[in-house]
Amino acid sequence: METLINKTINYVQHELENAEGGHDWFHIERVWKNSKLINQTENGDVMVIELSALLHDIADSKFHNGNEEIGPQKAKAFLIGQGCDIKITNHVISIIKNISFKGGKEKRTFNSKELDIVQDADRLDAIGAIGIARTFNYGGFKNRKIYDPEIAPDLNMTKEEYKKSTAPTLNHFYEKLLLLKEMMNTPTGKEIANQRHQFMEDYLTQFYAEWEGTK
Repeated sequence: METLINKTINYVQHELENAEGGHDWFHIERVWKNSKLINQTENGDVMVIELSALLHDIADSKFHNGNEEIGPQKAKAFLIGQGCDIKITNHVISIIKNISFKGGKEKRTFNSKELDIVQDADRLDAIGAIGIARTFNYGGFKNRKIYDPEIAPDLNMTKEEYKKSTAPTLNHFYEKLLLLKEMMNTPTGKEIANQRHQFMEDYLTQFYAEWEGTK
């Protein structure tokens, strides 16, 4: 197991060497660590969890013209090339296909304890202090406004509208980040999310006060 995990780490580090800062190796590493932390109380399949966490963003559709098949295809080709057990490989690919937020309205087509764990770990990295940093980093990467009081958040977007949105970065707090606390799957994930959610609420209070020049 350790050999395959190490080979996967090396592969991901190479593939994401020039990735955008919010979706780079360090994001993968944090999700991997959070997955292992959550699994201490959930007792899922360690191999499936670690491989899924490491490969979940190997080719994020946001950076591949919205193509959601490239990531699973690359992950599957890598795992097969390493001689990974086909049952484990298929489980990992199913997790990768179902992990994303995608506007928060799509139902899963697959369920497992391992998906619950890795999805929670990925969502934890989208909230709190790091979630805020990642959000503004991506907004800058896409040359979006930080905030525009005239453009309200849209909480009724379809999956395609969500993917194509060019709204100011602060809107993303309401369209995704602040929704994640209620979407966590595991008790450990929920506990960590509560603290990170409160940090974001406090941040927004400070942000608006500074924007209006009242604090």
